[in-house]
Amino acid sequence: MVAAGTSSGTQPLVQRVWQVLETVMDPEIPVVSIVDLGIVRHVRLWEDGRVHIGITPTYSGCPATELIHRSIREALLGEGLPEVVLETVLWPAWTSEWLTEEGRRKLEAYGIAVERTPSGRIACPRCASQAVERVSEFGSTPCKAHYRCSACLEPFDTFKCI
Repeated sequence: MVAAGTSSGTQPLVQRVWQVLETVMDPEIPVVSIVDLGIVRHVRLWEDGRVHIGITPTYSGCPATELIHRSIREALLGEGLPEVVLETVLWPAWTSEWLTEEGRRKLEAYGIAVERTPSGRIACPRCASQAVERVSEFGSTPCKAHYRCSACLEPFDTFKCI
């Protein structure tokens, strides 16, 4: 099959699908949408009229993948959009570089650090100190690690670098 997402007649549907996807929140981090998280890899309308959506989980064993797929289907059907074909895209692997700026801001406000320093170091999302230490390779979810700030003593999660 060949994607037909470039013709002018298909663009409004593809744009509408993206708009709906922006309302689908990550089930493990409910302050950030799956679009802001950067896990939606593509939205394409194929010649047969079906919409194909590629999703890259934050890590290949993410237990929330099926729930995300179900949430996408429900959101699109709730907006009167047609049934979609969901594809799990494992290559390339998700990276925190795919987070949108809005997603980074929301995560930090929620207390999850995102690497922002030029050196790639992690800064505390509460006080911005880089005096942090990793407490555990695994945080509140397997795609995150758990840290503690030595300056303000607050614990926090950060996405693992892939």
